[in-house]
Amino acid sequence: MQHVWICIAMLTVLGEPNTLGASRTQGRRTERNQTENTIDKITVAPNLDLDQVAGKWYLISAASKCPFLLENGFKVESTTISLTPPTTFDAPMLVSTFRKLNQQCWEIRQEYQTTKSKGRLLLSNHSSYAILYYQRQGKISMKLYGRSPKVPDSTADKFEELAAKQSLGLDYVFQFPGYSFCETADEDYVLVM
Repeated sequence: MQHVWICIAMLTVLGEPNTLGASRTQGRRTERNQTENTIDKITVAPNLDLDQVAGKWYLISAASKCPFLLENGFKVESTTISLTPPTTFDAPMLVSTFRKLNQQCWEIRQEYQTTKSKGRLLLSNHSSYAILYYQRQGKISMKLYGRSPKVPDSTADKFEELAAKQSLGLDYVFQFPGYSFCETADEDYVLVM
């Protein structure tokens, strides 16, 4: 099976939020090994306290070669996430994402499973910004979150620098609006993944 890995920078591998179905062919096994090796190259910091990253974060930028973003990056919507750390060692981290789609607020609820490698979290300045690395099918995407809708230019520059190291130059960096955020979503507009 393939796994989607998340790396917060804070830079952190939080776990495997979704397991994707995959055939058990040799090609798939090779692809999976390449996928796992790519995320392993990101340096991690020990002793991350997940309670310190709890709370609300605003999506500032994303760096990705995702075809949808490449074609529609000019249409991105304001997005926030709320992180609830695990209550026990083997409990998941709960993540709620709020964003608009067609002028309607949606909430996407996910559970990120913790990994066996406790130190597999990388910390930058978790009190004011976080950079999340996502890996799916061997491709890295990144997101910059802030505790407020605006981060200092030096933080945005650092994000762009780190993105460039992942072959995600400025053509692949998308700025998100810093206004008109969703605070809630009607129960009919909640996705649980």
